[in-house]
Amino acid sequence: QVQLVESGGGLVQAGGSLRLSCAASRSILSVNAMGWHRQAPGKQRELVAAVSSGEMRNYADSVRGRFTISRDIAKNTVYLQMNSLKAEDTAVYYCAARLGPTNWGYWGQGTQVTVSS
Repeated sequence: QVQLVESGGGLVQAGGSLRLSCAASRSILSVNAMGWHRQAPGKQRELVAAVSSGEMRNYADSVRGRFTISRDIAKNTVYLQMNSLKAEDTAVYYCAARLGPTNWGYWGQGTQVTVSS
């Protein structure tokens, strides 16, 4: 079991920045990967960024170069630094943990990010 608690969402103007945090209830090295997903109204949930236990990172094409995923192992926390935000980044952002190679089995409650144009 992994409990995940997100924080850091809010309202920001286009071009601004936000940092999301996700605190896990167990060592993030004990899971296969941690990731940030998002879901905009009327759209499917999509993977935005992920970092594996071996520190390999991957990003959605739409955010590469603007978003950075990082982690603090001592705090069991994963971050998503979001720069140059666009209106289309508006969504509920979810932190997730993957215990195996494919299934994102554990989710946080989500945090709203709203970017005004």
